[in-house]
Amino acid sequence: MHPDTTPNTPPPATAGMSDDVAAAEARRIIADAYRPVPAVPTAYWDETPVPAYGSTPPVVQPGTPPMSQRAVDAGRLMLTGGLATVPPGLVAIGLLIASEHADPTVIGMICAAPAAVAVPILAIARLLRRATGVVPDVHHHHYSGPVRHETTITHTRGLIARTHNELD
Repeated sequence: MHPDTTPNTPPPATAGMSDDVAAAEARRIIADAYRPVPAVPTAYWDETPVPAYGSTPPVVQPGTPPMSQRAVDAGRLMLTGGLATVPPGLVAIGLLIASEHADPTVIGMICAAPAAVAVPILAIARLLRRATGVVPDVHHHHYSGPVRHETTITHTRGLIARTHNELD
């Protein structure tokens, strides 16, 4: 507290309002509260019909990103397969804890076993897929009647262009 004021000092007589002034101010505040506000639109609804087609590009919608149906199916299959591994994993953790064999070596063997089996199988499948692309397709043609087979190979060279055609 400041030395020039004491707690027992009454407030000055000029502070505050008289009862008549306070009542008039209260009536003014209440009247302002109930006075209607000028209407300012906060939203607008456009009633014009949307064209069935146009040059506007499509907008990405929330959720799964736009993909082909095959990619969507594969993605959902992967999510489902990943989710299907959770219950057996929880059971395995529970059994290891209950049997008190939760040894890091045992856990490493359990976790690495599926990968150790899957990696060679996937590598062989990949090699077989590549090998089928290298081997040419076998075509069997069966004709009834006389057949004339002609092969024409042309080489054309110009000032700028070069053309090599093999026609069967």
